[in-house]
Parts: sequence; structure tokens; C-alpha cells
Amino acid sequence: MTTTAVPAATRASGFTSYDPAFEAVTGRDPALAKVLDVEAHEGPVYLAGEDALYFTTLPRRRREASLDVPLVDIRRLALDGQRFPLEPERVSVVRPQANAANGMTLAPDGSLLVCEQGSWFQPARVSRVDPRTGSAVTLVDGAAGGRLNSPNDVVVRRDGTVWFTDPSYGFLQGFRPQPESPDAVYRLDPATGSLTVADALCDKPNGLAFSPDGKVLYVTDSGANHEPGSFEPSRPHRVVALDVDTAGAVRGRRVLADISPGFPDGITTDEEGRVYVSAFSGVQVFTPDGHLLGQIDLPGAVNFTFGGATGDVLFITADTAVWAAVLNTRGA
Repeated sequence: MTTTAVPAATRASGFTSYDPAFEAVTGRDPALAKVLDVEAHEGPVYLAGEDALYFTTLPRRRREASLDVPLVDIRRLALDGQRFPLEPERVSVVRPQANAANGMTLAPDGSLLVCEQGSWFQPARVSRVDPRTGSAVTLVDGAAGGRLNSPNDVVVRRDGTVWFTDPSYGFLQGFRPQPESPDAVYRLDPATGSLTVADALCDKPNGLAFSPDGKVLYVTDSGANHEPGSFEPSRPHRVVALDVDTAGAVRGRRVLADISPGFPDGITTDEEGRVYVSAFSGVQVFTPDGHLLGQIDLPGAVNFTFGGATGDVLFITADTAVWAAVLNTRGA
């Protein structure tokens, strides 16, 4: 386990290095550019065949029957290679009012798997959304304990199984009823419909990413954040690594790193197995054994995904804009 309290640092524009090995990530001339000023909160997904980035918007609140309902769209940004910045008209709405959609990922069939946090009036679920039409069907909306809480992030393992987190943030943030299920990481086998709890030891399981070989699942535990705007440093603000065997069972659990400043949210990995994690200060990059290599300096970074023609652009959603870090590595 490591923390970000590393004394020596060197800085280039937009990047901070804590270890010479960080140059393998950035190359000698890294670039960080704003792609577009736009409401881009979560769930970035890059579709190579379209050169487009899909994302979910920052929740807006509307009162219905004296209750708060979060309004979130799924939007599409038509990219143009590495030409930045882009024009606002390149953004279109794929699915308006998408049931408080949050994390997303790409399914093997080209559809979007979407974590819908739900509301007082609509159940939470993980859905399958057609990126062309915005039509959605339910993949899963309940667990053995009852209704899902507010699914947050979702990934697909190489064997086709779907893994998602289901923290009780919807209840804590005032737009979902009392939880009926534990805060947990779930594994869904679409072939059989079997849903199992992979891990229920995180305070607030949040972001998910697999190692390139699918043998390790990384989970961000943002338990230090409960109510909106809160930060309790005595609660977890860490990345947990779960060892997953060939049958999809979790066989080991360890803390990869405690995240500072703040708490983690988004997470992804690159082709070398390095782990990228959001913090209040930007995107921190760790080795698979938890050693901090460096940081992309972007306060407000929430989530990110690799994309671009050669997979070496890290697209970052930061609530008010989409950013692009052109790196010397590719996504896993």
C-alpha cells in the first residue's frame, strides 16, 4: 500500500512526475488540452468506429411531488482526431432524462451498458442502450436483497461477465428510497442471468477497472464521501484490488493505495497494467503494486477512458469540460 505523500516531484505543463518511470506514460512531450466546455460528469466511453465520445451529464435537480429528481442526459461528442478544441455543435443528445445515468461501458455487441441510479419514481438498474437510437432495455434491476440502490460504475470482463458497483449514494443524496440491498460489487453472467456479490467490504464501492489480463479487479472506495460535499478522512478513500480466478470468483483482496487529496472516483488501466485513479488534484498513476508514478494535473477530474485512433488519448470528464491527455501508452 502507498499514499500520495511523495516528497520529490518534477513538473511539466499539466503533469507532475514522482518517479522517472512516469516518462513511460507521458513520453518526453506530453500534452493536456481542453476538448470542449460542456457538462460532462461521468461514464466516458470511446467508440473507435465513430471517433466519438459518449458521456453522462452533471445531474440537474427538478422537484416532483415535493421530491428531488436528478435529470441526466447521455450525450455524444463527435471528435475530429486530435484536433482540440472542438465546436459546441459537435455535441448531441443520445438519451435525454436517462434515469440519473452515471457510469457506462461498451458491451461486446457495441451497445452501451449504463448504470441508472434511478429516482423516487423510477427503479435503479443497469441497462443496455443503443447508441444510435437511445432506446434502453433492462439488464438487471434487483439483487437477492431487493431493489438495487444506485448503480455507479460498470465494466465487462474478457469472459463477457458484467461487473458493477451499487453504493447507496442515491439514498444519501436524497433522490432514492431507503436501501434494500447492501453496498456491494456485483458480478452478472448475461448467459445465465446469475447475479452474485463479488465483494461487500467496501464502504462505498465506486469506480471499476480490470487489469489487462482480467485477473485483478480494481475498485475505488469513496466511503470518505457520504452526503453531498462531505469528506470524512477517517473513512476509506482508497483503491482496493480483488484477485479474480478463471471461474470469476474473487479469491483475494488487498488495498492498492490510499488516495490523497480527497477521495477516488474514476479508474482505468493501461496496456502495461498501470492504474489511473481520480483524486481532487487530478489523475494519479500507479504501478500494479501501488507505487505512485505521477499525476495528470487536472483538479476536478471525475472519470476517464482511453481512446483515439491509436488508443493513446486519455479523455477526461471534469463536470464542466472534457479534456484530452495525449500519452505515450494505450488503454488496456
